[in-house]
Amino acid sequence: MSKALSKGQYTAILVAVLCFSILYLGFDIKPKSQKNLEKSRSLNIEATSIQNLVLEAREVLGPDYNVLEALNMELNSIEIDSIKVEKLKSISSKWYELGFPAISGYYAEEVAKILETADSWSVAGTTYLIGAREAEKEKTKTWSFNRAIRSLETAISLDPKNLDNKINLALGFIDNPPSDNPMKGILQLRDLNEKFPDNVKVLSQLGRLSLVTNQVENALKRLKRAEELDPENKTVICLLAEAYNAAGQAGLAQTYNDKCFNN
Repeated sequence: MSKALSKGQYTAILVAVLCFSILYLGFDIKPKSQKNLEKSRSLNIEATSIQNLVLEAREVLGPDYNVLEALNMELNSIEIDSIKVEKLKSISSKWYELGFPAISGYYAEEVAKILETADSWSVAGTTYLIGAREAEKEKTKTWSFNRAIRSLETAISLDPKNLDNKINLALGFIDNPPSDNPMKGILQLRDLNEKFPDNVKVLSQLGRLSLVTNQVENALKRLKRAEELDPENKTVICLLAEAYNAAGQAGLAQTYNDKCFNN
């Protein structure tokens, strides 16, 4: 007959089982920062790919695609980063010109990966936002939006003082509100307004948003303040034309409308 296990033997077996469970049965021992990163990655699983978008565009473009194919062939033969950047910019511009801002954003992002500057990431982010706004398919919209957010957040991390990227980030969330936080973009814009009450771009975007939600008095208040700060700002003038029209003030609406279209 086998002898009973000693207390020390029981302890050794227990430790071995525990180690096995941790290593192979999925006990969660990862640092919180790593778990958050993996959660973020899982939430950002891409709805499509650049390859799929290019294939779909190719069917639409027909012979026009040959120009892009030639540019890509030239790109593949370039090894010097400075020359590669210029070629990538050309490809990005061509895709945008042909009406495919989502794909244009991809090549702008490739530029940003080489240059690693706030400006280059900003260009990628804003181009992706246009791609998301103009996308007809939901998968393209989602793909573009997720990449826009990542690009703009990178730009902000490199240049925290640049408000344009923060404004565009907020506008992106307003256009594509997260299901778990639908007010995210609006709150970001309001926060910027509290911190920078005399920023004309923030005021004009809040004025535009107020018009969309039919808060005409709020729109006029913000837009008139923006006009005081920058009387020649075309965006503000054109929005004031809309605001006065919505308020039923036809005379002022016509005055600002004339200014809006006066070159």
